Amino acid sequence: MKPRMLPLGNMNIVGAKITKLRLENGLKQKELLAKLQTRGMDISAPCLSKLEGQTRIVSDKELLIIAEALGVRPEELLR
Repeated sequence: MKPRMLPLGNMNIVGAKITKLRLENGLKQKELLAKLQTRGMDISAPCLSKLEGQTRIVSDKELLIIAEALGVRPEELLR
């Protein structure tokens, strides 16, 4: 895994938690991306990277899909 080149942004509060859970589940970004896309979330690799880097806003619908893909409740992403 490449280290993050830029500091985290402030466009969402869930990006760092998504990264943490993804890594705990042993998923690469590409694998999480596939899970999200099969659940109907239209997202590209750069968008997922921005989401995790907290430089992209996350909609409520996306939050639900991400939580489902990671196997957690949506509230878990907000803590």
